[in-house]
Amino acid sequence: MPDNSSYLVVPSSVLWLLGFAVVSISILIIATMVLRARRLRSGMHAAGATEPTGSLLPEFEKNGQSAAASLVQWSPETLRHILAKELPDAQVIVVSNREPYIHNRKGDDIQLVVPASGLVSALEPITRACAGTWIAYGGGSADRLVVDENDRVEVPPDSPSYTLRRVWLSEEEQQGYYLGFANEGLWPLCHIAFTRPIFRASDWESYEAVNRKFADTVVAEARNERPIVLVQDYHFALLPRMIRERLPEAIIITFWHIPWPNSEVFSICPWREKILEGLLGSSIVGFHTQFHCNNFIDSVDRFLESRIEREDSAISYGGQISLVHAYPISIEWPPAHLGKLPDVAQCRRRIREKFGLAEDVKLCVGVERLDYTKGILDRFDALDELLKLHPEWIGKVALLQIAAPSRGTLPAYQQLYEECLHRADDINQRYGREGYTPVLMVTEHYSQVQVYEIYRAADVCMVTSLHDGMNLVAKEFVAARDDEQGVLLLSMFAGASKELLEALIVNPYDAATMGDALLQALTMSQEEQRQRMQRMREIVRDNNVYRWAGSMLLDAARLRKRVAVDRAVGAAPAAPGNVISLLDRKRVAAL
Repeated sequence: MPDNSSYLVVPSSVLWLLGFAVVSISILIIATMVLRARRLRSGMHAAGATEPTGSLLPEFEKNGQSAAASLVQWSPETLRHILAKELPDAQVIVVSNREPYIHNRKGDDIQLVVPASGLVSALEPITRACAGTWIAYGGGSADRLVVDENDRVEVPPDSPSYTLRRVWLSEEEQQGYYLGFANEGLWPLCHIAFTRPIFRASDWESYEAVNRKFADTVVAEARNERPIVLVQDYHFALLPRMIRERLPEAIIITFWHIPWPNSEVFSICPWREKILEGLLGSSIVGFHTQFHCNNFIDSVDRFLESRIEREDSAISYGGQISLVHAYPISIEWPPAHLGKLPDVAQCRRRIREKFGLAEDVKLCVGVERLDYTKGILDRFDALDELLKLHPEWIGKVALLQIAAPSRGTLPAYQQLYEECLHRADDINQRYGREGYTPVLMVTEHYSQVQVYEIYRAADVCMVTSLHDGMNLVAKEFVAARDDEQGVLLLSMFAGASKELLEALIVNPYDAATMGDALLQALTMSQEEQRQRMQRMREIVRDNNVYRWAGSMLLDAARLRKRVAVDRAVGAAPAAPGNVISLLDRKRVAAL
């Protein structure tokens, strides 16, 4: 009989506890690995990287495609290659309220105007590269005079490469749809700028009617039943569903250029369900940031009976699936306007002569529409704080504020205009003197070439948005500075702050801290400016507007191929994605 005196007798309860601990630690390790993977994917979105939709459509994922996307040099040629290889014979239709070219009467002549619009500057080079059709409201005083019998005109005028199709709206339609529901309702609703949204039943009726009119135009312009339609912004929340009803095989990509609020704020809108239903007519709904994607998904989850796959950012509603993805918008690289301008030194001399600035005065600039979301008053407060706490800067720094008039018939914009003039006058009276004006307020429209000249002349660019989807001024300033000098002071509430981390990130509601950041910008060494600007220019170059558009077109190609696969195997067509043919197949494949 063996001697058992040397063996340790362990009670079964202790063994059970040890086993439970081992299992718990294993679960914790696995959960940590999963969490890190999800954070990595979220980090890609925050940094502006575009993750292909391969997680939802594994059969279309090509070897190394996710990694290769960040190595591609995105250009017009890249877009043309995508269209030729992935979307042969595809017709690209862009829909927006604002048109890329406006024809106005000037005496007996017709003047061509290119609006200073972030949306136009982003989409115009894309439409050129795709040789597509751009549908927009024709609001110019001479717009009707230059179109053909089908309300079309070829643009750009000097080298036509795509078709502009104009839609005519009555004064009543423009008042209700654009100034009313879109800009007194949706605009303040989506921007946290503490301006109360106004909703009127008559405005909603105009909004529905105008969306229907644009849907009719899209159908009329479509050469077949499978166009790729790029719907732009909050003016057309109902349009995707209206197009889907008549062109069920179309690939509809809706990009929402402004923020999407949380579901509690969105609940204020009386027609919230109809807006969500309209947007879910899209194959893909795009936002600038993942945060806005999450807010949209939460709103759908709260107000509609739908099926949501959060891991895949996909929503199934009414037998169709919509992907909800982040596509950080950007600008053309290199900007075409730079080729029309002299070097930085000459731009600097010209701007200083124009505005009467001495050579030793540091120039800060702000460039945007006159809008209460842009933080113009807060920018003035920051300068006031700087001059109050550091009087040695009086006479040594000036702020040139370019504020293009916008929506001037609306009371909120009239009030803002008066407040800006009053605040500028107050600062100028307290700190100004002979030959020195601290705030130069210019409420005029400037062309993009003029704006780029101002960027090149500036020491500091102030982007102090109270809430913004992206804000392309920040990226334009960076792109304009091929001398690798200048400092970008950027609001934490602009989407661009998630990418341009080398900017001085500020809270525009904190005037004192923003004043300190302005002092840091004004005293920053040239070497530090160069290091920061080099990195930001790399980001804007690599994540340019062609990548933004190319990412959406690649996702459109995958959806179109999915439809072709469904047809080949005799499955119910996914138009653009029957939930059975996508999400359920994914689950079956995983079993």
